[in-house]
Amino acid sequence: MRPPDRRGFTLIEVLIVVIIMAVLAGVLISQFSNTADDAKESTLKHNQHALQSHIALYRMDHSEQYPTIQNDGLPQLTQATDRAGKAGPPGPDYPFGPYLVGELPRNSFDNSNKVTAVAAPGQKPTAAVGALGGWQYDASNGTLWPNHPAYYK
Repeated sequence: MRPPDRRGFTLIEVLIVVIIMAVLAGVLISQFSNTADDAKESTLKHNQHALQSHIALYRMDHSEQYPTIQNDGLPQLTQATDRAGKAGPPGPDYPFGPYLVGELPRNSFDNSNKVTAVAAPGQKPTAAVGALGGWQYDASNGTLWPNHPAYYK
């Protein structure tokens, strides 16, 4: 007499498959969360570099002067200016700029494009300043830094 045909899986086989799937899911989820953070960091670095380039162009056109913070922004980069940095309508009286079309790029970690003065001019920031997020700007040397606590960890 032959033993009856068994169909299906044993409890051990099912548990092994579930454990393997859980391990794979854990690895994949951590990879996807790291990918999102990497994308934010890459965008942040790109925006920071682009802003630094526009600040350098402004400086070349304005007798080695840097733009100044006004109303939590750097309007000299987004408007036409004269040699002294005064904003006005584009034309012969305001021949420089705009260096950026639209608004300043945003900090990808907090989605803010506000600009705050650094705590210690002439020194690299070591922490975020204030609650605006966005960017820290050093008007003494034209450097720009992210103003988000995650950047300074």
